[in-house]
Amino acid sequence: MAIFPRKINGRFAMLSRQNNESIFLMYSDNVHFWNEHTLLLSPASPWELVQIGNCGSPIETHAGWLVLSHGVGPVRKYCIGAFLLDRDDPSKVIGRLREPLLKPDQEEREGYVPNVVYTCGALLRNGQLIIPYGMADYATRFATVPLDEVLAAMT
Repeated sequence: MAIFPRKINGRFAMLSRQNNESIFLMYSDNVHFWNEHTLLLSPASPWELVQIGNCGSPIETHAGWLVLSHGVGPVRKYCIGAFLLDRDDPSKVIGRLREPLLKPDQEEREGYVPNVVYTCGALLRNGQLIIPYGMADYATRFATVPLDEVLAAMT
């Protein structure tokens, strides 16, 4: 689960995975109790065929809420993707990467948990999206990409 960094329309908002496959949007008036949930995104591409989930809290940008996601595909390969939600109504998905933002390269195919790249969040600095990520559960790396490139790649 990941809470939005500010209230949306006077309510707390959170992303969660209620069914071990898809991402749900939840709202609450009390941060300790979360009873409402609606389906937001389900796996759509081959690289996320098994399941998708969020990777940290949404990041507010000029274009909307940027959410990094992980997708699990064939042979339990984990990739990092992204999607964009409307700033005023995060139940509206306004963009989504068709291809992974990051996927395991040759060095990340071997390790404690092979074939995995995974992050628990990112940050924006000077127009750059900075993503710390784990590789095969044995080391950490950083990736950077211009925010505008990520947004432009969304459909």
